[in-house]
Amino acid sequence: MDAARPSHPQAPGPLASGIMASGTAVAAAAAARGAYAVLRRYPPAGEKTWSRTNHRGEPVTLLEGPAVTVGAVTAQVIGAAVAVRQANHPVRALGPAERARLFADPSALAGLGGLAFGVLDDLRGSGKRRGLRGHLGALAHGEVTTGAAKLIGLAATGLAAALLEGGSPADVAINAGLVAGGANLLNLFDLRPGRAVKVATGSAALIAAASALGNRDGHGRAGGLIAVAAPAGAALAMAAEDLGERAMLGDAGANAIGAMLGAAAARALPRAARAGLLAGIVTLTVASERVSFTRVIAATPPLHWLDMLGRRPAAPPAPISIGPIPLGPVAAEEVTAEPQSRWQAWRRRPGRHRRDVAGAIRTRSGAWFSALRRTRERQEP
Repeated sequence: MDAARPSHPQAPGPLASGIMASGTAVAAAAAARGAYAVLRRYPPAGEKTWSRTNHRGEPVTLLEGPAVTVGAVTAQVIGAAVAVRQANHPVRALGPAERARLFADPSALAGLGGLAFGVLDDLRGSGKRRGLRGHLGALAHGEVTTGAAKLIGLAATGLAAALLEGGSPADVAINAGLVAGGANLLNLFDLRPGRAVKVATGSAALIAAASALGNRDGHGRAGGLIAVAAPAGAALAMAAEDLGERAMLGDAGANAIGAMLGAAAARALPRAARAGLLAGIVTLTVASERVSFTRVIAATPPLHWLDMLGRRPAAPPAPISIGPIPLGPVAAEEVTAEPQSRWQAWRRRPGRHRRDVAGAIRTRSGAWFSALRRTRERQEP
């Protein structure tokens, strides 16, 4: 770990770390499911306030986002309190400021900030401006959109969480970018059912693995697994609702979980790994202004398979209705004609070349006889 970064409570061994991480994940999942049940029964400001239309044109609820955040933040605060208690800190001997700093958790602060500014954009956003270019362009012309307010709020949240985490000015700058950038990037994946949950879970696994491999001290190895347990557990608890297209994270849930994962990376990874991760976040965010993640995923078979895993199959294309085909007089006569005898069918077989002469149907083979008869009638006195 970097020498300039603050010290944390001594982490337990591998077995104890696994038990603590599992307990945190289970607590986050239970709290998220409980919060979702309460919010569905008593939705703030009414159910219609949180109802949206998904890519199929079906209604979904945004209450998954607040529920996931409540579960993750609750478990994170409980886990932080347990860690402080196990470290045997002389809490009673500390002043109010030192005591607040000891119990305050950067990840919980990041999650609450992501929830607050995400809800603002979910409920008040117009959708006319999209992406960094759209919101910053509007801000440059004096128009403050909800998206621009959210970006400023996430930046402030990232800075506050980074200052609470501590470290050198370089660490604070990197960590603030991880929190704010992680919140914004995960929201860019919340365009299809379960996609943001899968990205969050995969990111949590990568952070935990990188922490175990990239740190030499016990705190770094254990901190990565414990730090990602709360957001990952809460997100997985709501995966069934998300994949079933009954609910979605929305800006509130995606921003909160992304910010908490950024805070987890800030605490668990060494500086070089954090700087590389921040560079990747910035690259993907800039690329999203010109490249559609959905198209890239659809064009890449492994990513498309993973994206469709657990989702409802795509709806079959609707049948094309061309309506009744108008029939001309000849076609209508042929369709409505009565059955013919074998002799009539033979006389009208292809090659007989039916002709319409003075409203009567005649054949070429009998034309000579009719002409001869009309000539004799004219010659008779």
